[in-house]
Amino acid sequence: MLLFIPLLFLLGIPSAAPALHSLQYFYSSSSGIQGFPQFVTVGLVNGENFVYYDSEIRRTIPKQQWIEESEGPEYWERETQLFIGTEQTYKANVENVKGYFNQTGGVHLYQNMYGCEWDDETDEVRGYDQYGYDGEDYIALDLKTETWIAPICPNGLKRYLKAGEKTLMRKDPPSVSLLQKTPSSPVSCHATGFYPDRVDLFWQRDGEELHEEVDRGEILPNPDGSFQTSADLDLTGVRDEDWPRYRCVFHQAGDQEDVVTPLDRGAVLSNRKKRNVSPKSPSDEGDEGFPMAAVVAVVAVMVVAICGMVGYICCRGRCSRSSCVSGFKRANTSETSSSSGQSAGNNGSGEEQGMLQPTA
Repeated sequence: MLLFIPLLFLLGIPSAAPALHSLQYFYSSSSGIQGFPQFVTVGLVNGENFVYYDSEIRRTIPKQQWIEESEGPEYWERETQLFIGTEQTYKANVENVKGYFNQTGGVHLYQNMYGCEWDDETDEVRGYDQYGYDGEDYIALDLKTETWIAPICPNGLKRYLKAGEKTLMRKDPPSVSLLQKTPSSPVSCHATGFYPDRVDLFWQRDGEELHEEVDRGEILPNPDGSFQTSADLDLTGVRDEDWPRYRCVFHQAGDQEDVVTPLDRGAVLSNRKKRNVSPKSPSDEGDEGFPMAAVVAVVAVMVVAICGMVGYICCRGRCSRSSCVSGFKRANTSETSSSSGQSAGNNGSGEEQGMLQPTA
C-alpha cells in the first residue's frame, strides 16, 4: 500500500491554468518501511512522469518514449550519478531529522518537491522548493521574497516540451454524453477521452453560465492517459418545453472551438429505457442503455477514488484532504523552527540541478 506514496504527489498537485506548463521533481527518503525503496525520485513534465529512479534499481529510467528517444546514454548516466549522490544525502537527512525529534524507531518519511511553472502566453515563471517530514511542512522557501532564484529550470522545461511535443502538447477532443438515472435525477454531462486536463465543463441557460443549479465534478485520469469529468444539472422545477434553453459546454485551453451539447431529452441516456442494439455489436452497450465507454469511465473513477483514499489513510495519517491539495500539512512551528535550517538537501537532476540556489 505504501506504493501509493508517489501517486499522492501526483494527485496533490492542482491542475494547471490554461497555457501553464510545469517541470516538477519529487524526492522521497524513508525509514522503517519494509519492502519499499529507501529513496525514490520522480520527475514530471506537465504532470506526466518522464523519469524515475530508486535506491533498489540504482539507475535513472525513462517513463516516456519521447524522452528515451531524445536523450543519449550520456544523459542517463549523468542523471544516474546525480541521483546516487542525492540518495546518500537524503538517507542522511531522514536520520538527522529523526534525531532532531528524538525519534529512534517507527516509520518516517522525508520528502522534497521542487520545480517551476512557465506561462507560455505571459512568459511568467514561478519556482518553488518545499520540504516535508511525515506528511507535514518542514521548510518551504518563498521565491517571491527573492531568497531563491530559478534561472535554469524554465530552460530545461522548454527543452522537454519540445522533445515531447507530440505527446505533451497534443489536444484530444472529448466524447460527451448526457446521462440521467431517473426522471427526477439531475442530468449529468459526462466528458471523457480529452487531453490535456486544462479544461472547463459547465452548463448554460440562454447563453449564461449556471452556478447554483450545477454540481461540477473533479477532473480524473483515465487508464489510457486521457482525462474525464462531469457536471450535473438540477432540473427540479424546469418544464419540458424549457429544456432547449439549456446546453452543456466543454471548453479546452487553446484555439479549439467549444464542444456544445444541447439538452435534448432524446439524447439523454437513462436506466429507465433501453436502446435498440445492433446484433452485430452486442457488447457496445450495457443492458440498461448506457454505452460501455461510460461504464468503463465510472469504474475508472471508482478505482482512482479508492486508490486515493487508501493512499491518504496509509501514507498521510493526520493530513487532511485540503492540505494534500496545497502541499504538505503545516507543522507545529515550535517543533521545527530550531532545526529547519539544517534540513535542506541537495537538489539535483541534470540540467535542473542548482536551478533553485540561494542568493548571496
